[in-house]
Amino acid sequence: MNFIEELRWKGMIHDMMPGTEELLSKGMVSGYIGFDPTADSLHIGNLVQIILLMNFQRAGHKPFALVGGATGMVGDPSGKSEERNLLDEKTLQHNIACVQKQLEKFLNFNCGANSAEMVNNYDWFKGMGFLEFIRDTGKHISVNYMMAKDSVKKRLETGLSFTEFTYQLVQGYDFYWLYKNKGCRLQMGGSDQWGNIVTGTELIRRKESGEAFAMTSPLITKSDGSKFGKTEKGNVWLDPEKTSPYQFYQFWLNSSDEDSKRFIRIFTFLSKEEVLALEAEHDTAPQNRVLQKRLAKELTTMVHSEQDYLNSVEASGILFGQDTADQLKNLEEKLLLEIMDGVPQMTVAKNDLQSGVGIVDLLAEKTTIFPSKGEAKKMVMAGGVSMNKVKVADTNVVVTTSDLLRNKYLILQKGKKQYFLLTAI
Repeated sequence: MNFIEELRWKGMIHDMMPGTEELLSKGMVSGYIGFDPTADSLHIGNLVQIILLMNFQRAGHKPFALVGGATGMVGDPSGKSEERNLLDEKTLQHNIACVQKQLEKFLNFNCGANSAEMVNNYDWFKGMGFLEFIRDTGKHISVNYMMAKDSVKKRLETGLSFTEFTYQLVQGYDFYWLYKNKGCRLQMGGSDQWGNIVTGTELIRRKESGEAFAMTSPLITKSDGSKFGKTEKGNVWLDPEKTSPYQFYQFWLNSSDEDSKRFIRIFTFLSKEEVLALEAEHDTAPQNRVLQKRLAKELTTMVHSEQDYLNSVEASGILFGQDTADQLKNLEEKLLLEIMDGVPQMTVAKNDLQSGVGIVDLLAEKTTIFPSKGEAKKMVMAGGVSMNKVKVADTNVVVTTSDLLRNKYLILQKGKKQYFLLTAI
């Protein structure tokens, strides 16, 4: 299956300039996608474009990953309702280094003719003067042409600075420079980039009488209308220090049935036959969540590592499985806190536990897990209270510091699904 056929069944094509498919069928093509270093990590919204480049390389073409050291100084108005704050140079350089390092993990930079290449547009803009740019580049693109772009029209009412207005010219020049110096004939990106990308093809046509092509992928949305890649804590990052492998794993595992059917096509390299077989298996027993589990496995392994995936599965099993008390005792503190992220958290005095606290008092007086000692006692007697994944045997149990996990934590469970994390201070 060729590159375009692969993308079609995956649902990854939004717009494509006429002639693009014919170009790609004739042999190896050089193409690029740009990544703006607005943060010191890429997030899963960027993952669509990373995977697009990976598919491009797997199909035998040569990918260029452009990190926008120059465009990052300007700010892209596409999809933005207001102008963003510009980054200082030190922050920008730090972000560029981090983004480049992440991209190196996904593309093959040593595989012969179609080895990936990394470029930074600051390298060709740093020596260029303003007058040179507006004379040699600006004269080729009319204001009418620039004003017709959606990214500009949508911002005219709220305000658009000259800086952001010129962004499409700067990005267009990137394509021109790569066409002339690296033989790039295709630029890809998200559907919100279409206007910027075709400005580049127009510049190539007018400056070089050349022919270049454009293709975009759809912007990913969730079936419930909420923004893809966003959680209550914000972006889901590729950097494990910003979004832990366990939290990353859980994001995909918690996908809806409808979303998981789209995501497994877009975000994995499973064959069409494998995906259809997984979908059929899922439809016969949705409660087993085979699609979500496979999606979480493929993505966590690709972005982090197989060991991170295995750790995430184990951690998830400890919390929701049976007979896992011993495993819980050996769990690292960082992973323990990641597992309990989002559950109600309370504190208890460590001094109290040194002398011992009755379980009923702990549940109803030292904490607010139960509104009264009577209700706490009733639930314990019914077998509905667990501590560190072990059912509390009776109402006379005394909790001491020896029960603490990592000499600091207690996990209390009320019923089947209500968890509480107590920290002894």
